[in-house]
Amino acid sequence: MDNWLLKILLLPFALLYGIGVSLRNFFYSKNLLKGVEFDLPVISVGSLSVGGAGKTPHVEYLIRLLKDYINVATLSRGYKRKTRGYRIANNSDTVSTIGDEPLQFYEKFPDITVAVAENRMFAIPQMMTSHPDIQTILLDDAFQHRSVKPGLNILLTQYRLPFTQDWLLPAGRLREWRSAYRRADLIIISKCPDQISKEEKEQWLEEINPLPHQQIFFSKYEYENPYRIFTKEQGKLNQESNVLLVCALANTDYLTEHLEQHAKRVRSLEFADHHFFSKYDMSRMLDIYTKWEVENKVIITTEKDAARLELHKEFIQKHNIPIYVLPTYVSFLNEENELFDAKIKDFLLGFRA
Repeated sequence: MDNWLLKILLLPFALLYGIGVSLRNFFYSKNLLKGVEFDLPVISVGSLSVGGAGKTPHVEYLIRLLKDYINVATLSRGYKRKTRGYRIANNSDTVSTIGDEPLQFYEKFPDITVAVAENRMFAIPQMMTSHPDIQTILLDDAFQHRSVKPGLNILLTQYRLPFTQDWLLPAGRLREWRSAYRRADLIIISKCPDQISKEEKEQWLEEINPLPHQQIFFSKYEYENPYRIFTKEQGKLNQESNVLLVCALANTDYLTEHLEQHAKRVRSLEFADHHFFSKYDMSRMLDIYTKWEVENKVIITTEKDAARLELHKEFIQKHNIPIYVLPTYVSFLNEENELFDAKIKDFLLGFRA
C-alpha cells in the first residue's frame, strides 16, 4: 500500500492520540499537573519522535564532557528489561535486568552512577539519598516525562526525519504535536552530513523557527575502529571487507552509508528496535554468515546491539563467530563543540537550588 494512503487511513487514530496528548499537556500548562524540580541540576535528552534520533550517543557526549569534573549519574527507563522498579546498575547486571542503553553506559563509564526506573520522579530522590555525592543527573529519553521538570531540556531531531515534517503516531513517528518543541532549551539536528552550508543552516532556522531562548546545533556521528565482542581485539574495515550488519535499530540508513564507504560489500540482517535476539536469530545469523561465499567477511554490530548479543556469549564463542562492535560518538559541525560545551557548563555554573 502507498505510504501516503496508509498515513491518510491512520489519521483518525493519530487525531485521537493527539487529543489525549493535548489534554495531558493542557493539565501541565495550567498547573493541574506539575513537574517536580530538584535541588541539583537535571539535564534531559529526548526527542519528539520514536527512536533513531541518537539520544544514547548524545548522553554519552555529556558524560564525557562532565565526568572528570563533577559526579555524573544517568537515569533511564530501562526499556524492555525483565525487572521492574528502581535499580542501580552493578557488576551482576545484564541487558535483561537494566536494559541495553543503561548497560552500555555502565560498561563504558564504570565510575558514574547508572540507574533505571519507570517513574523518574520517585527515582531521583532515591538516587540523591543513596548517592549523596551525585552532582548532576542526565535523563535519557525523558522529553515526554513531564512529572520531572529538568533544568535544561535538550531536544534531538534527525536531519533526514525532522519533527517539522513528521506526523503523530500511528500515522507518523511523533509522540507529541510538533509545537511541543517549545519546551526545549537546546535543539540538536542529529545525524547530519559532514558539512552543511550557511544557506542550509538558515533554512533549518526558518523551518524550526526557534524561540528567543532556544539555540540550534548540528551534530554528526563519528565511528571508531571496530573491536571484537568479548575480547576487545581491535579490527579495521577496508575496501576488501565484506560486512554482514546485524542490528536492531529504529533507523540504519546513516550506519549503512558509513559501512558502504569503508567496505567492499554490505549485507544487512535487521530487527525491530531493542529486539532481544533469540536462539533462532543467532542460528539464522550464523547460517547467513557461513553460506555467504565471499572472502574477508565479518559481522558488524552496534554497541547497543552488542549488549543484547552478550546474552548469547556461549553460542558465539562455541562457533567462533567474528562479531565486531562499531563504537560511535558524537561531534558537532562547524566547530560548535566549544559553544555547546559552554552552554552546558554555563547552565551548571548558574544553577541555584
